[in-house]
Amino acid sequence: MSAEATNPEAHPEARPELRRRGRTRLDLRRLGRAALLGPTSRDRLPDAIGHVAEAHRAHHPDADLSLLRRAYLLAETSHRGQMRKSGEPYITHPLAVTLILAELGAETTTLTASLLHDTVEDTEVTLDQVRAEFGDEVCFIVDGVTKVEKIDYGAAAEPETFRKMLVATGNDVRVMSIKLADRLHNMRTLGVMRPEKQARIAKVTRDVLIPLAERLGVQALKTELEDLVFAILHPEEYESTRALIAAHAGERDPLPAIADSVRAVLRDAGIAAEVQVRPRHFVSVHRIARTRGELRGSDFGRILVLVGENADCYGVLGELHTCFTPVVSEFKDFIATPKFNLYQSLHTAVATPEGYVAEVIVRTRQMHRVAEAGVVALGNPYATATPDTATDPDEERVDPTRPGWLSRLLDWQQSAPDPDTFWSVLRAELAQDREITVFRADGGTLGLPAGASCIDAAYAQHGEAAHGCIGARVNGRLTALSTPLSDGDTVQLLLAQDASSGPAAEWLDHARTPAARIAISSWLESHPDRAMSTTSAARAPLSVVGARGGGGNAVADLPDATVRLAGCCTPVPPDAVAGFLVRGGAVTVHRIHCAAVAQMRAVGRTSVAVHWRATADCRVTLLAESFGRPHLLADLTEAIAREGVEVVSATVEPPVEQRVRHTYTLQLPDAAGLPALMRAMRDVPGVYDVRRA
Repeated sequence: MSAEATNPEAHPEARPELRRRGRTRLDLRRLGRAALLGPTSRDRLPDAIGHVAEAHRAHHPDADLSLLRRAYLLAETSHRGQMRKSGEPYITHPLAVTLILAELGAETTTLTASLLHDTVEDTEVTLDQVRAEFGDEVCFIVDGVTKVEKIDYGAAAEPETFRKMLVATGNDVRVMSIKLADRLHNMRTLGVMRPEKQARIAKVTRDVLIPLAERLGVQALKTELEDLVFAILHPEEYESTRALIAAHAGERDPLPAIADSVRAVLRDAGIAAEVQVRPRHFVSVHRIARTRGELRGSDFGRILVLVGENADCYGVLGELHTCFTPVVSEFKDFIATPKFNLYQSLHTAVATPEGYVAEVIVRTRQMHRVAEAGVVALGNPYATATPDTATDPDEERVDPTRPGWLSRLLDWQQSAPDPDTFWSVLRAELAQDREITVFRADGGTLGLPAGASCIDAAYAQHGEAAHGCIGARVNGRLTALSTPLSDGDTVQLLLAQDASSGPAAEWLDHARTPAARIAISSWLESHPDRAMSTTSAARAPLSVVGARGGGGNAVADLPDATVRLAGCCTPVPPDAVAGFLVRGGAVTVHRIHCAAVAQMRAVGRTSVAVHWRATADCRVTLLAESFGRPHLLADLTEAIAREGVEVVSATVEPPVEQRVRHTYTLQLPDAAGLPALMRAMRDVPGVYDVRRA
């Protein structure tokens, strides 16, 4: 099934590319009436599922169709006499759902369960009968779909409905595949319902099912659902987009000529490739029109290039960028960095001599299958599962196709305090359209939504123990918990030793994942007094000042000038330094790479040459980050004294979330001893970081 058909009302079996393969249009009404006449002989497939079998064999030539035949006969017999609201025999619905999945390339077990997905709910057939006739795997999927369908779809029941759907999806992604195909067929036949019910179903489809289809990579279903929802919820914009596409149909389309040029370029380069013109679907055209204003002919579709191997994709890209003018800002490599929903392709855009800009997608044929059908194209993900894990509905099965976002949803949905919280957070989570991977200090990985902070990483790794998180190192550098993370960052999370530690209310401003937000909110609600105390005013810092001052062993090439070492960068020998004349005739010395150097030059401060004396002593300012505990200041001061270093001044800030910051200005007898001094300070129990100011 094409993911970019331009007519949302057209059934996939009616499209021209299928008719070219010799497939006639499937008339479900006729087949439904034929089904009522009774089953056919046992030595051949019933005519009603002939199209399903044909579509299935196109993807799986060696498939055993006997299971489908038996499933259809049971479904047809069980549903006989039942009618849909549209007046069609009910058997037409499971047939249509199964055909949608067969077109996507679903394996036989999924199609069998699809034919039976309403039997346990709507007929006298039991799960035990399904298990005895079709095996544990089919029974497991049918049971999962049934658990979803049994719930009332009233507005008040929607949160609980989708919570159960989420759990069913986590146990077997094929449950959601059937549910999405089921919703697509229902949306195609929604015209028999009242307008207000159409709108309610369309909104739920827009808010939850379309994002889930996107997350599972099933673009073929997602795009048609988008168009159907668009027609119901935005009829005026839908009609204007329809008129825009109709007007374009009567004009000359430049894309076929551009596709011919691409074919010629690749043929001359010796790259075997299939080049297609892919029309955009309604919602895509509408989005492009809102972004670009007036559309040109090449904006109504894209060029798709299919090749055999990954390396050929980059070969095609090189030829396109050599023979056409590339639009550099449009290039995206989703092969090297796949999207969170398994999608892989190269995206680029090229300008032709005639002035058209054509978007080009390059992928292998396997990538194309996954791009269209997502997890449906991966076959049976549980083929190697043990019988116990395949049949026990209470035990979660290991799913190699389950992406990180689904695992996160399954984790936090159990702790959502109420259905309304679950519903609002679910919609926010599904609205995230990109995922990043960060590395833990122990070598493991965490999958997080784009924009996630260190707070999200803490709760993803430590759960409720993250309440005591007091800081993090990102790529080796100490950073605030509110710091956003980027793809590929390495995160080391620092936890307080005090088990009673808790999060601050402002953490909610930086938490992006449902797990973090729910855990923080729950803790704050159960500790109202502690929540208030985290925002109380800070006490004044404790300062200890020694007797020495000045510029250490820095010397300025300016007679009688007072030299001061800058506190912002605390230079020490043998740092490269720069000096600037400031008010009062003093010379301030900065490290050459200090940000203040550029500022001094920008405001016109006079530069003064400075150098270090031959003596080895120096002055430096160090920051020590630690957990709060008794006698910490005394232990740090003792460690400094053991290294033979003099304390010029010391400032101790009051504890915040069990963290204490110490600032020391120290006079060292030898600059070479600085690394040993910093190691000695880090060895003090409770100190987790020491660095130069």
